[in-house]
Amino acid sequence: MKKYFLFFLICFSIKIFSQDIPQNISYTTIYDFMDELAGEGLIDLNSGIRPYSRKYIAEKLVEAKRADSLLSRRAKKDLEFFLQDYAIERDTLPKTWVHATDKKTWDISLWQPAFHFSNKWFKMRLTPLLGGEVIANKKGAIINRFYGADLQMTVANHVSVYANLRDNSYYGKFLRTSMGMKPADAKLARGSYFNLLPGAEYKEANYGGDFSEMRGGIKAYCKYGSIGLIKDNLAWGESRHSSNILSGRVPSFPMLTLNLTPVKWVELNYIHGWLVSNVKDSTRYYVENLSNGTTEKEYRPYNKYIAANMLTVRPIKNLRISVGNSIIYSEVTPHAAYFIPIAFFKSLDHVQTKGLGVENQNSQIFAMISSRNIKHLHLYASIYFDEIQFKRLKMSEPQRNLYSYQVGATVTNFPLKNLYLNAEFTRSNIANYKHSIQSLTFASNSYYLGHYLGDNSQEIFVKLGYKPVRGLDISVSYTNARHYNDYNYDRNSIGRIIAKETYDQLTWQNDIINLTALYEIGNNVFAHFSMEYNNARGYDQSSRVGSESENCLTAQGFLDLYTPKFYQGKNLTFSLGLNIGF
Repeated sequence: MKKYFLFFLICFSIKIFSQDIPQNISYTTIYDFMDELAGEGLIDLNSGIRPYSRKYIAEKLVEAKRADSLLSRRAKKDLEFFLQDYAIERDTLPKTWVHATDKKTWDISLWQPAFHFSNKWFKMRLTPLLGGEVIANKKGAIINRFYGADLQMTVANHVSVYANLRDNSYYGKFLRTSMGMKPADAKLARGSYFNLLPGAEYKEANYGGDFSEMRGGIKAYCKYGSIGLIKDNLAWGESRHSSNILSGRVPSFPMLTLNLTPVKWVELNYIHGWLVSNVKDSTRYYVENLSNGTTEKEYRPYNKYIAANMLTVRPIKNLRISVGNSIIYSEVTPHAAYFIPIAFFKSLDHVQTKGLGVENQNSQIFAMISSRNIKHLHLYASIYFDEIQFKRLKMSEPQRNLYSYQVGATVTNFPLKNLYLNAEFTRSNIANYKHSIQSLTFASNSYYLGHYLGDNSQEIFVKLGYKPVRGLDISVSYTNARHYNDYNYDRNSIGRIIAKETYDQLTWQNDIINLTALYEIGNNVFAHFSMEYNNARGYDQSSRVGSESENCLTAQGFLDLYTPKFYQGKNLTFSLGLNIGF
């Protein structure tokens, strides 16, 4: 008992930066800048697990500051700019304008809009969230607006509390009714849609769509790691577009988190999360008394949970190899076995359910590798196994394993300074991410936890960008997204399904060319403009005789299933927006 107390005492007596608060993954400019610093060799970065904590970002920015002579003039200014945003994590107050301050403990400013307080035992940051965007093409216009607030607090340098509340609205009454558009078509994110918009559960609104998003949590931490109860978004995988492990697209969900970094070359990340199944449980309901004297049953969804871990080792500097596994399970209550952070969950599941003679839970295995051993170049790859049998590896075996793989590369500041290029290729086999039991699919709120295209799909993504001055990012990208034969996961016929030719008959395709200019005017204050051409189309499979589990729809049927009406067909879409905070 004494040795555990001594460890706890040593751990919490070490001076470290404050605020182990997740930096939301939607703040892409800081994540891109961290990748750039790592690509230049100024910092050593584990970029496969996001979000980073604000503490971690502050530490890396300070580390890069010590060698900023190696940076371009623009990158140096970016570094100073971001250091201001993470000032309170460095035990100081930011430099602000149009403000009131005592220059020691507190500062309230209109630019950057924020309130900061910092002393030896308590630190706080409060910022507003406000933004609007107009999205328009030949089908009319959609207005998106959001507002809210973000609060971050640290107590005694070892406990962090944060809350982020945002109310969002998509206004669709400017859509053209002559083209068959309705205000409800402003809801651009749905579980079946193949796009990268953040997942949402919309409230009823006759003018379009409303949804609110609450993130927050509490963490206890020290130099060697942290433990927390949070509700947030997370992404596992090196991808800069959409990871095939955990993409971060689903609505935020509550989870227990554990991070351990006992030495610089080993890191363990673990979560146990409460997902949303969107599948009604006929045995669980409320009884509602109606005014006419009758009652009505309001059914509740099945419980759904995820447990996942990722162990990352760094055998040499700038090379990281990660392996992990996860399980989706749907029991009445959380199971104690899946709270073991370093467990192999499939083995635990076999003990818990295999003897019942019924279908077990849904487990996965994944791995990734990341190399920044060549200056300016980041190479990465990841693989996700939903189901694997070694006999299926034989060339003579017609059945294929359920897996997804992704390879990618990013080049920064080469051959020209301030230039970057990112390319990714992703493929996912038939039935990957799916399950015969709907409450066990690799999804939450009906959104895939993994790659947004789901199973039997392929994507090519290329992005070229240039950052001429501090805060300005001009980029052009091309996406070729394809979805092939669409199968339901039927337990009785799954063997025949996975023996079919993958990437055989196209059911849906979207080609996107995007030009974006993004300018961070002040810390967390953005203006952006984009011009995007897309061509989304479905392919008629209704006349083809498929298997008993294949969905053979018309071209319009596939298009309606996977693409919001606003983006169907050929479109030139313009977007203009301004926002404060995330």
